[in-house]
Amino acid sequence: MASTGLGTALRHWRDHVTPQSVGLPAGGRRRAAGLRREELAQLAGISADYVIRLEQGRATTPSAQVVEALARALRLPQEERAHLFRLAGLAAPGPGTVPRHITPSVHRMLDRLAGTPVAVFDAAWNQLLANPLYTALMGERHGDDLNGVRRNFLGAGSRVRYTPESRGALEAALVADLRRTAGQYPADRDLRSLIADLRRRSTRFAELWDSGAVGRHEAARKTIDHPDVGALTLDCDVLSVAGSDLRIMVYTAEPGTDDADRLALLGVIGTQSLVAERRS
Repeated sequence: MASTGLGTALRHWRDHVTPQSVGLPAGGRRRAAGLRREELAQLAGISADYVIRLEQGRATTPSAQVVEALARALRLPQEERAHLFRLAGLAAPGPGTVPRHITPSVHRMLDRLAGTPVAVFDAAWNQLLANPLYTALMGERHGDDLNGVRRNFLGAGSRVRYTPESRGALEAALVADLRRTAGQYPADRDLRSLIADLRRRSTRFAELWDSGAVGRHEAARKTIDHPDVGALTLDCDVLSVAGSDLRIMVYTAEPGTDDADRLALLGVIGTQSLVAERRS
């Protein structure tokens, strides 16, 4: 079946992106220098079969979320990302919506932090990208659990150990942060839907939202209960990216401590088990 313009463009970009440039090992003999369909699918969080159908023109109407994920996986600059949206028959997100584009420079910075757990979130606390060590530390997340606010109020929470006081401070900070984001991006329908769903399903969220609770995310020491390496007490910092409203969450261990040793061990056994799970 003949490919569409969208399929042709995806194939072109995939052929010109090397595994090393997106943080993947080259691994073994390859017929071409570009990404395999399975690798693009893994990076974008979609199925390899769907990538094939898009490239062959058998799927022609991907959602905005899928297009955004493909652009992010291919590390497209702003102009090519907008072109990908047009090829999919969609308008690129406008200035009134939460920015979700990760610039090539941020990707390169994350590549250089391979030995540090790092994740990138947008202003609504949707996890856009996590490196393998972050995923090994915090667990692999899918669907609704990719949103940090929804996960903390409606989901299974996280591996982070909280006291009642630190839990309350986190919840207040998340709600205050989301309120600021809603004021900055009033045209974002997904954000409005998220807030409405949280107010409807979480009494605690609704109380904090209606009370005008204030709070801010600040650097903190957190203890993570990991099922394989035990408890790790790490420093957590949230960095802002100027001009994009992205948040980069970074976990580090004090050098020479047992926590540093456990994090190094996790970098070996945790990422290996993650690769094995994905292959299976």
